[in-house]
Amino acid sequence: MFIGALTLDILLGDVRSLKQKRSVVRPIVAEIQRKYPAVAVAEAGHLDLHRRAEIGIAVVSASAANCDEVLDACERLVAYHPEIELLSARRRLFNDHEE
Repeated sequence: MFIGALTLDILLGDVRSLKQKRSVVRPIVAEIQRKYPAVAVAEAGHLDLHRRAEIGIAVVSASAANCDEVLDACERLVAYHPEIELLSARRRLFNDHEE
């Protein structure tokens, strides 16, 4: 069993309030959930900043290659949104043999 975790740090465009931030981030999170129902996704960081957001994505799979494939697709989906800029993507892969 493999667990893949992806953390995306994004910069939002012309956003001036937390309410506007939610109107940008929530549809992205919902789109990931809709296209990839087997992943867990949530806004996970920079909750008090209105121009930054951190989205966390996790997937469980029988193979490391499938974890990478799903996380790559999720990263591309977020990166293609013109209203945001993807600042960084950090990925971790765990397996059930690690202590």
